[in-house]
Amino acid sequence: MTTLRFEDGTVHVRTDDPDATATLADVPSVEADPRSGGYRAPAMQYAAIRDALDAAEIEYDDRIAAAVAADLSLSTTYDLREYQQAALDAWLDADSRGVVELPTGAGKTVLAVGAMVAHSVPTLVVVPTIDLQDQWIRELETEFDVPVGRFGGGEQRQEAITVSTYDSAYLRADDVGGDFGLVVFDEVHHLGGQGYQDIPRFLTAPARLGLTATFERPDGAHEQVTELVGPRVYQLDVDDLAGEHLADYEVRRIEVELTAEERERYDEAQSTFVDYLKRSGLSMQSGSDYQKLVMRSGNDPRAREALLSKQRARDVMMNSDAKVDKLGRLLARHRDDRVIVFTASTDLVYRIARQFLVPPITNETGTKERREILDRFRDGTYDTVVAANVLDEGVDVPDANVGILISGSGSEREFTQRLGRILRPKADDSTALLYELVSVETAEERVADRRR
Repeated sequence: MTTLRFEDGTVHVRTDDPDATATLADVPSVEADPRSGGYRAPAMQYAAIRDALDAAEIEYDDRIAAAVAADLSLSTTYDLREYQQAALDAWLDADSRGVVELPTGAGKTVLAVGAMVAHSVPTLVVVPTIDLQDQWIRELETEFDVPVGRFGGGEQRQEAITVSTYDSAYLRADDVGGDFGLVVFDEVHHLGGQGYQDIPRFLTAPARLGLTATFERPDGAHEQVTELVGPRVYQLDVDDLAGEHLADYEVRRIEVELTAEERERYDEAQSTFVDYLKRSGLSMQSGSDYQKLVMRSGNDPRAREALLSKQRARDVMMNSDAKVDKLGRLLARHRDDRVIVFTASTDLVYRIARQFLVPPITNETGTKERREILDRFRDGTYDTVVAANVLDEGVDVPDANVGILISGSGSEREFTQRLGRILRPKADDSTALLYELVSVETAEERVADRRR
């Protein structure tokens, strides 16, 4: 007899069947376990082990399948849009493994509900933040009228449908990884982080759905996501949906000049940084070069000065007086609109908040206060908010029709996420506007050119 069990993030196979032993030898990552007298593999290999045994027509007692045999009989009132149904079909055709890339506001949650209904098995949903966890729980409890468990936010309550933060899933996966038949990774690009990759490894769930607005990562870590969750099976970008399912949009780039004093400080700092690069042989064309610079700065004073100079130059170009002045004119122009101001600097957020009397949201803003600000933005009490990075993803942001990007990292992902915050369809079919303020003759201008 051959038996499959989940144990501590692994699949344990006990067998006295020589045919099963020979079959397991051909399954990647399956290794003999002398202590138990059986074989062991990462939990994610469960489907591969099961498929190999099935193909060899070997009988086995599947205790893992028995653990997820709950009869949920899920149904949905959602009427999937054509592209959502196409994405779901593509995922199902890919053996229910893979990543769907859709822009922010395109209804990725609806797609996940469709996948859950299609399988009707115990499901784990993994999300990056508590805010997003709350949003998912509200949505799933309303749609399915069943208890929804929570891992995170001070609670560890498991149900047939459970929503977990990435941090809690990392801590719990080796314990509960055999209890779910489907796992949904929202903002799946987070699996590019080394630690989080253990989450899918410790789960037996054969069905795996990744959701993101920006799949590919500059560091190439999306290749790991492909291995752990599956390949990208469906993709649409903003332009594919704008005008019908998302608002039409326009990006307006506004160039601003540094003051004479700012220009002097920028040129001095940038020159120090560039001179070091020339001497060191680093090109900064990849994230690995930046990491090398950081590592060298620990014991090389010149590298440390170059790193500090890079930061000083960045602060000058991103937080220039001309940007703040231009922001004031834009806010006056759009006093009747719903505006989100995006920055990369917490200090600049507070400066803008004081100068223009708008509520600030930073990583220092408590959860309760942030929710109150966003609720008041949603009901129209506030017409403008200013935020430093924290609204890029993982937060249920109310509809806005104007975004003003004062500063950022320059990455395609960040730009796409911020654009997505203003793209939900408007009742009056108006066009969403994203202003991008760029300091001319700086590195910021070159980064903006590459992204466009």
